[in-house]
Amino acid sequence: MHPWERSRAIAAFAALLLVGAAAPAHADEPGQNATEQVVNGGFDGTADPFWSTAGMPIALSDGRACVDVPGGTTNRWDAAIGQNDIDLVAGETYRFSFDASGDAGHVARAITGLAVSPYDTYFEQSPVLGDTQHYEYTFTASTSTNQAQVAFQVGGSADPWRFCVDNVSLLGGVPPEVYVPDTGPRVRVNQVAYLPDGPKAATVVTESTTPLPWVLSDKNGKIVAKGKTSPYGVDASSGQNVQTIDFSRYTRSGTGFTITADGETSRPFDIDKSAYKALRTDALKFYYTQRSGIEIRDDLRPGYGRAAGHVDVAPNQGDGNVPCQAGVCDYTLDVRGGWYDAGDHGKYVVNGGISVWELLSEYEQSHAVRSVNLTIPESGNRTPDILDEVRWELDFMLRMQAPNGMVHHKIHDQAWTGLPLLPSQDPQPRELHPVSTAATLNLAATAAQAARIYAKYDPAFAKRALAAAKKAYTAAKTNPIALAPESDGVGGGAYNDAKVSDEFYWAAAELFITTGEKAYANDVISSPEHTADVFGAGAFDWASTAAAGRLDLALVPNRLPGRDKVRLSVVRAAQKYLAIQRSQAYGVAYAPAGNSWDWGSNSIILNNLVVVSAAHQITHRSEFRDGVLTGLDYLFGRNALNQSYVTGYGEVSSQNEHSRWYAHELDPALPHPPAGTLSGGANSSIQDPLAQEKLKGCVAQFCYIDDIQSWSTNEEAINWNAALARVSGYVAEIR
Repeated sequence: MHPWERSRAIAAFAALLLVGAAAPAHADEPGQNATEQVVNGGFDGTADPFWSTAGMPIALSDGRACVDVPGGTTNRWDAAIGQNDIDLVAGETYRFSFDASGDAGHVARAITGLAVSPYDTYFEQSPVLGDTQHYEYTFTASTSTNQAQVAFQVGGSADPWRFCVDNVSLLGGVPPEVYVPDTGPRVRVNQVAYLPDGPKAATVVTESTTPLPWVLSDKNGKIVAKGKTSPYGVDASSGQNVQTIDFSRYTRSGTGFTITADGETSRPFDIDKSAYKALRTDALKFYYTQRSGIEIRDDLRPGYGRAAGHVDVAPNQGDGNVPCQAGVCDYTLDVRGGWYDAGDHGKYVVNGGISVWELLSEYEQSHAVRSVNLTIPESGNRTPDILDEVRWELDFMLRMQAPNGMVHHKIHDQAWTGLPLLPSQDPQPRELHPVSTAATLNLAATAAQAARIYAKYDPAFAKRALAAAKKAYTAAKTNPIALAPESDGVGGGAYNDAKVSDEFYWAAAELFITTGEKAYANDVISSPEHTADVFGAGAFDWASTAAAGRLDLALVPNRLPGRDKVRLSVVRAAQKYLAIQRSQAYGVAYAPAGNSWDWGSNSIILNNLVVVSAAHQITHRSEFRDGVLTGLDYLFGRNALNQSYVTGYGEVSSQNEHSRWYAHELDPALPHPPAGTLSGGANSSIQDPLAQEKLKGCVAQFCYIDDIQSWSTNEEAINWNAALARVSGYVAEIR
């Protein structure tokens, strides 16, 4: 769940400015008004007023406070040492420092948080311990309280171990640290690969306003091409003065190429016609580790194995018999399965819907993807793996249908949980939220789409899906304004949507394509969306689905009257995105009003490229093919931050996407997100406290930080990866 995540542990989280683990003592002197908040942090003759968990007494050893941590605990907070009654003032900057040691490889979660319910976490870091080291961090408090605490949470180990701490300090009134991203060399390239016969461009950040010489070198340092840059001027999306390098004329394949210009050498890249085949596979493999209700097998995903989540096994309260919120309904549903939406444990029909549609559309438009091995439990069952994976979400969506045909909007925890937390360890009660017209139409659209696709492999399922789609569509017509409220954002995202004419259009389109029935064609043609320009700054997302219907009407064979106009509208939209792309220094087909980049901008960019790729399918004109290839460059390093936004792709890539279980940044025992995970990307509104502190005043592309606590710029999500899978699948098949 992304656009409205308000985890208590995160919403209250003060924006931290990491100085660095094992850092030397701070070089700057604190301000004259700096105040120590911790009492007896040096443990002079006594541990008072520090406390520890029952059964784990504090002992003084060589002037340090030490505890013997029991084994067999589950959570970090099951064993802790700390001090309460700490004062914090909102807007004040604090330096949290301590010396700590522990048995090698163990982790202490050092926090500043609320000592009383609801135990909000304001700041946290989780250093890996060994011999005594000094740790020092700076953060700015977002909340005023006299009931805070500093604590070291040391539970969660199967084996007992020893933890010692000394010189604990929380100094208020220190100067804030200034965050400056490391953007590396000023020559920005696609760090993954360019296609040999495709467009090849790089961007140079420079003060120069006149053309500059550039050279392209192979992995041995041999110059293989040279030329002059084209000055662009100041790029609005980054605030940088830039110039463009076009080396498209070089068509030989190879690895380890670099470009040098203005005294700087780019990060390395390949020129390879098959480079995106692995990405297509990895982008699709992402979904297996997002599955709810099933054990994730380590033999299928080494390093990512985990117990099944939300299968009615303690401490989970489970998804097998979930009641509604109080006063919503008088029944329970078995809603096991599906994909966890993003960084939380919620499951949302509307975001699942657009994700399912995009993946099924990839199947319909690509023959090659049908043979891609995703290494999932169902592999080898004669159904393409992509369909087996999507079926996991479709089955969940069907279970969310109420007896009257309407569909529940979402199911998630009753209250927010903190990070990290494996799905199997989530103790919160689960609740069904009210039915909504939008969710109902999402099921109608995707189940209708599924009916025509799965008929070849599972006719019984296809028949059931079509029946559910028709039932949902009829129910939505009876209840056209059952809208999800914006206020329903406790424990999960609201995913509210006040306009559902686009969902009606999409559902009617899918039902018509599948059945050919005139009634659905009439609903398509009479919809205001049918003749509207549905391709905005962002072509489509979970809340704007008319383009999904328009694209399938254009690409999937059908006999809709006036279909040629539908296809022409897609081509014209693609031309609009290409015009935007050509005007941008970084070649991105995205230029929102006011230079205000939206939440999940990377997926918006990719979905715009889906439209461009559709135009290529319709017209076979190379300008659209080249536009897709150029658009990918931004995601893989040709951007202001000089980094790839896809984990594991490019020399420098996002590693710390917001997630409760891909949480290596907080717990080194947990993994980073798997290779092929797309980060949300630059977000001008920077809604989370971490981004608000570090990125205040940022310009568009710079409104991003690769930190697990930045849920507004750096979350992962099923709909975002669907866009990556769709576009990488298209590029993988370019010849």
